[in-house]
Amino acid sequence: MGGSLAKSRFDAAFVVRMVGIVLFAYFFFGFMLLPCLNTLTSIFTTTNAEGVRDPFAVIRFFFAGSMGRYVWNSLKLAICLVVTVNVVGVSIVLLTEYFDIKGANILRLGYMTTMIYSGVALVTGYLFLYASDGILTTALVNAFPSFDPNWFSGFNAVLFTMTFACTSNHALFLRNAIRGIDYNTVEAARNMGAKPFKVLWKVVFPTLVPTMFSLTVMTFITGLCAMSAPTLLGYDSINPEIVRLAGSSTADEAFPQARAALLSIILAMFTIVLLTVLSAYERKGHYLSVSKTKARLQKQKITNPVWNTLAHIYAYVLFIIYMIPVVMIVIFSFQTYGAIRMKKLDLSNWTLINFFGTQDYQYLTSRGTYKVRKGSISGLFANEATLGGIKMSFVLSILAAALACLIVVIACNYIFKNRNKKSGVVLEYCLLFPWLLPTILICYSYRTYFNAENIWYVGNVNLYFAEHVRILLVLAYTVVKLPFSLRMIKAAFYAIDEELEDAARNMGASGLMTFLRVKLPIILPSVLAVFALNFNALFTEYDMSATFASSYGTSYAMVIQAMCAEEGLYGYNVNASGRRCASTVFIMLVSAGTVMVVILLSYRFLLRAIFGQIDADVMQNAEIYFIISAISYPFLGIYNAGAALFRAIGNSKVSMYTSLVMNVINIGGNARSAPKFEEKRRGSYRRLSWLCCSRGRTTHCVLRRRAV
Repeated sequence: MGGSLAKSRFDAAFVVRMVGIVLFAYFFFGFMLLPCLNTLTSIFTTTNAEGVRDPFAVIRFFFAGSMGRYVWNSLKLAICLVVTVNVVGVSIVLLTEYFDIKGANILRLGYMTTMIYSGVALVTGYLFLYASDGILTTALVNAFPSFDPNWFSGFNAVLFTMTFACTSNHALFLRNAIRGIDYNTVEAARNMGAKPFKVLWKVVFPTLVPTMFSLTVMTFITGLCAMSAPTLLGYDSINPEIVRLAGSSTADEAFPQARAALLSIILAMFTIVLLTVLSAYERKGHYLSVSKTKARLQKQKITNPVWNTLAHIYAYVLFIIYMIPVVMIVIFSFQTYGAIRMKKLDLSNWTLINFFGTQDYQYLTSRGTYKVRKGSISGLFANEATLGGIKMSFVLSILAAALACLIVVIACNYIFKNRNKKSGVVLEYCLLFPWLLPTILICYSYRTYFNAENIWYVGNVNLYFAEHVRILLVLAYTVVKLPFSLRMIKAAFYAIDEELEDAARNMGASGLMTFLRVKLPIILPSVLAVFALNFNALFTEYDMSATFASSYGTSYAMVIQAMCAEEGLYGYNVNASGRRCASTVFIMLVSAGTVMVVILLSYRFLLRAIFGQIDADVMQNAEIYFIISAISYPFLGIYNAGAALFRAIGNSKVSMYTSLVMNVINIGGNARSAPKFEEKRRGSYRRLSWLCCSRGRTTHCVLRRRAV
């Protein structure tokens, strides 16, 4: 009986394992490897004008035509971006973490604003301010008539925008690196007579080099693969050219598909080489500051008054550059279309039309009569195109984020079961495969490979046709997010105690039951956090959607990009700029909500990482306070935004009275809840003491009563 039961379990486990292997092989070869190989081979299968196959036609065209210009432009952008991002990124981290700068906490929040509305939303925000008819550009032209109103265009605009968009990684990772510096080494160098600049150069910078090198490589790859900024700002680089060629035909120009494939392969080669260099560098040893008793880094005062003044000016100028787009977009999102078109604030006329409802648009014709267009002014949630893009991105992002997490969780469970076998290593490298390829290459491969009806393993259905393109979008989203999800969820699996799994197995639990009852509750907070981060990134994704370029797969980011087009005074798209501002505010709220969700899902892990092993009652109270604080973040943000708005109007009394009421409620709530909490705590101690006495543990009982 026992032998047959064991045999049936063995057979079931074997069947499940084989089904899993077949499904993963189907997914990897069918949706990751074969489309990319098809793109590679398409370069050498082109035909000339006579219809004869010429394997080197595209390569000759590359050197003879203008394709090299797109590669050079992308390289120039990547090289310049590395310099500007490192200069700005390192300086903002030093100003907020190393030097003693007044208001560093406020500055830090301002420097990280680009994290909440990156991509297309950020570019459109910068266009709203710095374009030839932008608010700040118009003000500069009025103040300085010789100022060039077209300064924010082409390469300059792309470099300026991406510089401040990419520094958020420095604020996250370099901040942790500089906080890990042992202050004893800094103090020892100062005691030996080293000047502040020499301490910074000889002691601080060497510890930051590994992180800076990684950030430099990733910034270079970001510059090479830039998509939204060059597209919206009119700069000829590789990715926009690939998208253009993908939608072209041989009737328009010579072998566009093969040229797009060649540019994609060039991007992939650059990416693979850079990631290989990064991996080789990470395997080397790094400089660390070590002492017997590590001391927390203390901020250094700039003793020279001139340098101190210049540092403060530089810090706050950067703060203004980061914050002005956010503040102006929020304010203008509540302005009428007339104020937005004229780029002038009308502090006496606030409206919600950019968010909700519709209005008729009345204008004067050439005959001197007024004409009305019914409902031509529509809000963000009343416009069919915008609302359709939001729904599309919402659904597709949820599906892709959930599918990526599901695949990675199952894969990680197998990897940790077979960590000492080659199969686990092979599976892990297969999931990391998309990291070697640019996103544009994966999407272009999907577009060209599945745009046919002879792909047998998808049912001979053209996945690029009509509504089927949404399936391609979900698959592309999922594949691109697999490496990130793997790195994050794999770290969560390390927190699982192997003894728990062994105990469950010894008690007769099956592998599936062990996973559901033991492993899943431990990793679930991390999985949900990864899901939230994936959703936040995919919700405003532009690169992949633009590559597929289908009306059936129009994402929210593509709708925002369409709003950037010049709207006609007498057209049906009157308040597109207003919806653009409202969209940016909406994305900020979605991002803030996602951050709040991530915090709420991973608060136990964060608290344990900060405080370590502490008493259960203390940890319980800390968790309650942490949850309440996390829930309050969006409301605090709304209050701060409203306070800034009323101060801009010149009516600061409203924000002052609101703050007074908030503090009264806070103090009253604390005064009312504190006695109840203390009584509850004493009651729990009394119950525990009675339990101890009833069990004869009188000594422990006396100690507990004294603690009360």
